[in-house]
Amino acid sequence: MLYYLFHYLEDFNFPGARLFGYISFRSAAAVILSLLITMVFGKKLIEVLRRRQIGESVRSLYLEGQNQKAGTPTMGGIIIIASILVPVLLLCDIFNIYVMLLIFTTVWLGAIGFADDYIKVFKKNKDGLSSRAKLLGQITLGVVIGIAVYTSDDIVVREKFLVDDGAVEQIAQSDTYTLPASKSPDVKSLKTTVPFLKHNEFDYSKIVWFLDMDKYGWVAGIIFIIVVTFIITAVSNGANITDGLDGLAAGTSAVSATTLLVFAYVSGNVVFSQYLNIMYIPGIGELVIFTSAFIGATLGFLWYNSYPAQIFMGDTGSLTIGGIIAVLAILVRKELLIPIFCGIFLMENLSVILQVWYFKHTLRKYGEGRHLFYMAPLHHHYQKKGLPEAKIVTRFLIIALILAVVSVLTLKIR
Repeated sequence: MLYYLFHYLEDFNFPGARLFGYISFRSAAAVILSLLITMVFGKKLIEVLRRRQIGESVRSLYLEGQNQKAGTPTMGGIIIIASILVPVLLLCDIFNIYVMLLIFTTVWLGAIGFADDYIKVFKKNKDGLSSRAKLLGQITLGVVIGIAVYTSDDIVVREKFLVDDGAVEQIAQSDTYTLPASKSPDVKSLKTTVPFLKHNEFDYSKIVWFLDMDKYGWVAGIIFIIVVTFIITAVSNGANITDGLDGLAAGTSAVSATTLLVFAYVSGNVVFSQYLNIMYIPGIGELVIFTSAFIGATLGFLWYNSYPAQIFMGDTGSLTIGGIIAVLAILVRKELLIPIFCGIFLMENLSVILQVWYFKHTLRKYGEGRHLFYMAPLHHHYQKKGLPEAKIVTRFLIIALILAVVSVLTLKIR
């Protein structure tokens, strides 16, 4: 709302009003505001949850220190969601299609996670919302996002510029970011970025190359929607599984989001996108503010969630942050990089899948089920090996930082 207010006040030469036109200023304000909301109101939320005895019911896994977690307030994802939405509503152009899709994602998955936590805590049902209901909610979100990206006239890309590289080099090194007016048109496209390749664009329509796209272009659209749905479901579940140690999900999510902030900024900047030879995405710059609020919210939550945790985010938070990361990656056309910058989520997901597969395989082959890991997901495997929880989280965060750097380097390494 402040974005529109100060945009209006610009006409009256109101002091400082022009600052709200700069993405850098609004993103910095979003980080600070989300941090303040999380740290100030987070403490009050913890007190309220403790007073009402809304605590975590821990299933015994025979892990060191696990019993100490019993009764720790949960549903802390509420404060994460509030710390994202308040700065976004104040500082973003909320009628920007990308911002609207992410607000919808936040509210939708937040509601699903809240329902799951509510059933666990208040209905005393440890299973929470049924897996089928959660999966249906994730699939619904994926279909909505996929259809929006495929059909909306506001979601376009600019693939080529009619300016030579020398001119771009000079502009990039100057203080003025002005390109000549001559450019290619903004077009609808199902293209995405393929890491480590020089001509690094992949068009989903190429999957059905044998069809006449003028008549059967909708087939490529369906394939795209299926891929989007799979990505959102996989990443949101990956974040949910990762939320098993104090500070792990919040910390790794903040690192992944920082990577996406870089991608959103360069993709939404006409100069940097041409200089780096990536697709320019008009309007995507607003996601820098949203992502900044997300980073501030997760770091602020980490203040209370770091070991030993004073509060857990619950499914309210974990499903939401995973879904936001997935949708951000899809919107900035970097979904094929998810296995790298979300490498921790991937490892956690794969450890569960491999554990189940290996158990069933050995059960059929030897008549008894065997385990590939001491326990899945992967962070519990290292707990079983005797590593302290804080050390596991720190090492996972170091790995996440390395993967984030590698992801950013793909902008130049081809």
